[in-house]
Amino acid sequence: MNEWLHSVLQTLALPEFGLSTLFVVAFISATLLPMGSEPVLFGLVKLNPELLWPAIAVATVGNTLGGAVDWWMGAATDRVVQHFKHDHVGWHSRAGQWLQRMGPKACLLAWLPAIGDPLCAVAGYFRLPFWPCLMYMAIGKLLRYIVMTHALMWLFA
Repeated sequence: MNEWLHSVLQTLALPEFGLSTLFVVAFISATLLPMGSEPVLFGLVKLNPELLWPAIAVATVGNTLGGAVDWWMGAATDRVVQHFKHDHVGWHSRAGQWLQRMGPKACLLAWLPAIGDPLCAVAGYFRLPFWPCLMYMAIGKLLRYIVMTHALMWLFA
């Protein structure tokens, strides 16, 4: 088993598999699981500088699709809450007012640590339009990856 794991890790470290590994990590880190994709992106780009823009694109797509999963989980949660509870008072009332006021543009903040992923779920919970939310998620996540990767490349030059 140990030998098998070692060979899998060696294979995933190769540049041709690095982008797919980055996609999976970026996707998983955008769900509500506590994980970061920036170190994987930085490591891949540090080892393969020619993959800067493809890696940023792959990380953005994976992270955005993970945000879409969060949106759908939030939408499903809304159905469950509606089924078991008929009144909406409390935190979700205030969050709903803020999200309704901001609209899908609030998903630009999907890149924020600790708040971004739940924000995508809450956007789904309040049934903000899916495609505009996805577009704003992608823009926010793309800008985060560009800034973070360039900052890390400059810092660890």
